[in-house]
Amino acid sequence: MNKNLKVGVFGVGRGLDIAKNFKLCNCEVVAICDFHKERLEKAKAKCDASVGIYENFDDFIEHDMDICILANFFHEHAPYAIKCFEKGIHVYSECISNGTMAEGVELVRAFEKTENVVYFLAENYPQMIFNREMQSAVASGTLGRILYAEGEYNHPGSAVDVDFLKEYNYYPEHWRNYLPVTYYLTHSLGPIMKATGATPKVVTSFAIYDPLPKDVPTAKQVGDNAAIMMTQNDDGSVFRFVGCSKFGGHHNAYRICGTKGTIENMRGMGNKIMLRYNDWEIPEGKEEINCYDPKWNDKDEAMIPASGHGGSDYMTARLFVECVKENKQPEHPFNIYAATAMSSVAILAHRSVLEGGKPYEIPDFRKEEDRIKWENDRLTPVPGTDGSKPNIPCCSVVDHKPTEEQIKGYKELLGIE
Repeated sequence: MNKNLKVGVFGVGRGLDIAKNFKLCNCEVVAICDFHKERLEKAKAKCDASVGIYENFDDFIEHDMDICILANFFHEHAPYAIKCFEKGIHVYSECISNGTMAEGVELVRAFEKTENVVYFLAENYPQMIFNREMQSAVASGTLGRILYAEGEYNHPGSAVDVDFLKEYNYYPEHWRNYLPVTYYLTHSLGPIMKATGATPKVVTSFAIYDPLPKDVPTAKQVGDNAAIMMTQNDDGSVFRFVGCSKFGGHHNAYRICGTKGTIENMRGMGNKIMLRYNDWEIPEGKEEINCYDPKWNDKDEAMIPASGHGGSDYMTARLFVECVKENKQPEHPFNIYAATAMSSVAILAHRSVLEGGKPYEIPDFRKEEDRIKWENDRLTPVPGTDGSKPNIPCCSVVDHKPTEEQIKGYKELLGIE
């Protein structure tokens, strides 16, 4: 496939940022779609006159496109991915693949009915320079058998950042106000799944309840600060990771431990890596303790700095475009089976939180017996854009709610009624 691929963008906020990297891969943005009219108008001003502008998704995917970037609401990707499959459109899906267990079953079943359609979970953090270095270290075999890995995406922010609220959390029923702290886990779990090749099989989780003070304006229905999750994996290893936590200073931190050595990025030290070995089995050319800045060693490294998230946005888009052009499904953990496993961890870890840390088995949706078990499970803690309501609690303290004064203050900050 040598033609320039035609790209449609659903969800113009994050979606147009992603699309910039597809343009760097010689793709053409041909259509955009968003239900939010004000956002769509702003996005229209950034696009060429030839770009199709749509408010309705069903009309949008009638436009001639090869690829659809799904950057709509976090938990609502699966139904739209299925519609793309039916049209033979390749899917690049931001964050979790399915918002409920039943949607995961439906997504995989629909995918398996298609031919020559690529599905890619657009999790970019494995492509950060330090995570790529960790992947290389594991692949070298010098760490020995991998026993344990950690992942932390720690992203604190001011509750009264008006610009953030207007851009990312702009009405009371927005998904960010209801999202359990286990759900936004791909930035923590994805990199260690990629480096190790392991897939979680059992999860247990506990949340840290730390609600905002009563004088802080908010519409958040979740009073938890973080969830600490642990999984036993298909290779016998154990992972410990968070969702999107909010403690201390901002950091993205990863650590992979083998029988012979350990590699990690150093908090607060930019991209710096620490690689350590047992003193009786140091590989040739290494020291017992090695601290260094990793290199990209990539053919496009002159272009990478122009990309978002430390260059990982471009690297992820390029990987997807290569899959489409070569007519192949992506490797672990970006393919549909790893994506639904990751999403199942997010969903079932929250169930574990609500049940005092009860372990939950993670299904493998390649297996029909696992699909049958979960095909009718539509429990969700998050409201839908179709007006559907949550049917399970979203917080570890199940009766937690913002006060009327907090919601009033939140609306005043945003200038909404």
